[in-house]
Amino acid sequence: MSDHPNRRLVVTGALVATCMGLGDIHRAAAQGELAPTPACGDEPTIRQTEGPFFKPRSPERSDLREPGIKGQSIEVAGFVLTRGCRPVERALVDLWHADDEGEYDNAGFRLRGHQYTDAQGRYRFLTIMPAAYVGRTRHYHVKVQPPGGRVLTTQLYFPGEAKNRGDGLFRRELLMKVAKAGGSLTGRFDFVLDMR
Repeated sequence: MSDHPNRRLVVTGALVATCMGLGDIHRAAAQGELAPTPACGDEPTIRQTEGPFFKPRSPERSDLREPGIKGQSIEVAGFVLTRGCRPVERALVDLWHADDEGEYDNAGFRLRGHQYTDAQGRYRFLTIMPAAYVGRTRHYHVKVQPPGGRVLTTQLYFPGEAKNRGDGLFRRELLMKVAKAGGSLTGRFDFVLDMR
């Protein structure tokens, strides 16, 4: 039997331990409420279309909420990892999505932003739940790029959404782990890049 599963448990445990104190999502993960998805060592995160609404040069920020933004707040966080379970430092994570009425801001950068992962590969965004719209379930668009590496373009989905079944792009492998604590929501997704 390979020592890979044991190494994976040790690395995953260490990563979860380092995330404590960074908000509800990380506390929930440390308590075992939100398992990482997908696990490092598995297949890399699958790619999906960026859609028609990507805009380059989004602002570098972790809080995408602005004055006047309506909708349920949510913290979306996790790690960027290699298939060998190593954290990817300084990976660019760019997130954009529709507002609570299913509209994208194509004139400006409302609900758009990017950041770089820290030394442990962590990223964290404060934003709102996007609305579903005709033909699409609730989702976030994301681009992840390691330093000097290939861009992963994909989308993240919410569990338990009735429209998941009718969305032709929906993939179970891209479901976030979502938990509610009081009036706030936390979502977790760990990106696994196709690199060792």
